[in-house]
Amino acid sequence: MTLNAELSHRLYKDMWRIRLFEEEAIRQTGLGAVKGTLHTYCGEEAVAVAVCAHLRDDDYVLGTHRSHGHCLAKGAPMDRMMAELFGRATGSCRAKGGSMHIADFSRNILGANGIVAGGIGPGTGTALASKIRKSDQVSVVFFGDGAAARGPFHEGLLFGSLWKLPVVYVCENNGYQQWVPRSNVAVVDSVADMAASYAMPGVSVDGQDLEAVHDAAGEAVVRARTGGGPTLIEARTYRFYGHSLGDIEEYRSREEVDEWRETRDPITLFSAWMKERQWLGEDEDEAIRTQVKAEVAQAVAFAEASPRPEPEDAMTDVLDTAWRVSA
Repeated sequence: MTLNAELSHRLYKDMWRIRLFEEEAIRQTGLGAVKGTLHTYCGEEAVAVAVCAHLRDDDYVLGTHRSHGHCLAKGAPMDRMMAELFGRATGSCRAKGGSMHIADFSRNILGANGIVAGGIGPGTGTALASKIRKSDQVSVVFFGDGAAARGPFHEGLLFGSLWKLPVVYVCENNGYQQWVPRSNVAVVDSVADMAASYAMPGVSVDGQDLEAVHDAAGEAVVRARTGGGPTLIEARTYRFYGHSLGDIEEYRSREEVDEWRETRDPITLFSAWMKERQWLGEDEDEAIRTQVKAEVAQAVAFAEASPRPEPEDAMTDVLDTAWRVSA
C-alpha cells in the first residue's frame, strides 16, 4: 500500500485525533473527570497510525500501558474510549478497563497492559490461533524498549520464529524505560539487532517519520500474512510528556524535550511532507484540526452524559473459577 494523497490525509487526521484526544484526556484529568493515571502517546503518533494503516478490521492488536493511540489508529470509537476514561457504563470496557487496560474486542483490539512485555505472549498466541485456523489474520504487538529485557520478549520471538507465525513485533523505543535512559541499562543500542538471534528480519526506523514506518510495516504485514513469519520493527520515537501524569522528569532536560517538540514532532513533519507534494493546503490543514477538535468535544459530551455503572455490574464479566467440592 503506497502512500497517496487520499491515504495521507486520513493518516494525518488520525495523528491529530490521537494528539488532541490525549491532550483533552490530560485536561479532563486535571478537572477530576478522569480517574487514575495516564500514560499519553503524544509524540509517538506516527508509529501506531503507520502500522495500523496496513491492518484489516479482523487483524489483532495488543498494546502497552500507553495504548490510546493504538486503539484510535485501529478504529476504536473515540466517544466510547473517552467514556471508558470517565468510568462510564458506555465505555469500551464498560468502565472496567480504564486507561491502562482499554480494549475493544469488536475490533480485535485485545487490550492494553500494565505489565511490561505483557502483551507479547498473548499476541504470539493470537498469531498461533490464526495459523491453526488457516486464516490470514495478522497480529501486531506494540511494546516499549524496556520489554526487550524481559522473558516474554525472548519467548515470544522464539516461538513466533520457530513456528513462522503471522505476527509483527513493534518496539516503540522512546529512549527511556520509565525514568531511566536506555543507555544506562542496555548493552545493545538497537532493539532491532536482537532479531538476528531469532532468525527473523529486524528493521530500525525513524519513528517520527510516518513514511518510513509505513514502508517498514507494509513489508512486515505482507510477510506475516503470506506465511513468511514474523518481523521485529524498532521505531525510534519520543514521548513529549513524562512517563505518566505526575512525572517530574528529572531524568531529562527541558531543552531536550523542547528540541524534540520543535524539530521532531511527527505531525509537523508529515504536514510539511504533504505540503511539499502539494497534497495539503493551509486551509485544509486548519479544517482537519477543526474537525478533530469537534470530534473530541463530542466525545467528552458523550462521556459526560453517559451513566455510571451500577454496583451490581461489578461482578458481571467475571469468570467464576472457584472449585466446588461435592459432599
